[in-house]
Amino acid sequence: MQDMVIRLLFMILGTAVNIDTLVKSNIVDGYVKMSKEIDFDEILGKYHSDPFEYVDIFAEHTGKIRFLVEEGREVAAVSGEWKHIPGTPLFEITREKNPKKNTATTNGVVSSLCTEFEGRFVEAGEKLMTIRHPLKKKEIIERILREVLYVFLAPERAKYFFAPDIQSRIVKKGAREVSVKAGDEIIIMSLMKRDTPVYYSGDSGVIHSVYFQPGVSVDQGAPLIGVCPTDKLPLIQKIITRVKADWDKTTE
Repeated sequence: MQDMVIRLLFMILGTAVNIDTLVKSNIVDGYVKMSKEIDFDEILGKYHSDPFEYVDIFAEHTGKIRFLVEEGREVAAVSGEWKHIPGTPLFEITREKNPKKNTATTNGVVSSLCTEFEGRFVEAGEKLMTIRHPLKKKEIIERILREVLYVFLAPERAKYFFAPDIQSRIVKKGAREVSVKAGDEIIIMSLMKRDTPVYYSGDSGVIHSVYFQPGVSVDQGAPLIGVCPTDKLPLIQKIITRVKADWDKTTE
C-alpha cells in the first residue's frame, strides 16, 4: 500500500520529493487522508467543464420589486481604487414608500431572472435572480483549498475585522506567518453597532487564506479564514502548483 502512495506522490508532487522526509513529516499520511476525502481530478474536471460560480440574489427585506436588468445582461461589481464606483443596479425594492436600489457585488451575467415578481410585493429572503460569475484561476484554487484547509465560518451576518493583535501581526509579517490555536481571539464581529470578540475553534496552524474584507458585510456561514497546520504547508504549496500547471495546460 505504501508503494502505491509513494508512486502517487511522485506523480503529483514531482520526482524531486525525498520519500524519507515525507514519511518522517507525516506528509504521506496526510496526503492519503486528503486523497480519500477529495478527488482532485474530479474537482478540476468540474471547473474545466463549468468554470463559473452561480450567485443567487435575494430580497434583503420585504417590499415591492422593480427589476433594473434583464436576463443575459452583463453586470459589474463595485470598482475603482477607493471602491467608489458602485456596481450595476440590479433591482429596486420599495418599502413604506422608501425605494432602495440594490447593486451587483460580483461580475458576471444575469443567467436567470424571476420576472414573476416584477411589480409585486415579496418577502425577505425571496430569490430574485442568479448571476453567473466567471471564475479566475486564483478563485478556483481558493475553492479547491477550502476542501483541504480548516475553514472558520462567520457565526452571524455582520461586518468583521481582525482583532488588533492579529491585525498587527499580519501587517508586520503577513497572514501566512501568523499562527492561531483554539481559544484565540482572532476576529471582531460588528453587529448592530456592537463589537463582539470571536474566538477561534479549530485546528492549530497558520492563516493561509483570508476570505473577507474588513468592514464589508459577510453572510452567516460564509468562510472568514482558512487555517493550515504548519506541517502541511509544503503539501498545500505542491497542490497549488499542480492545479496551476494543470489549469494552464488545458486552457492554452
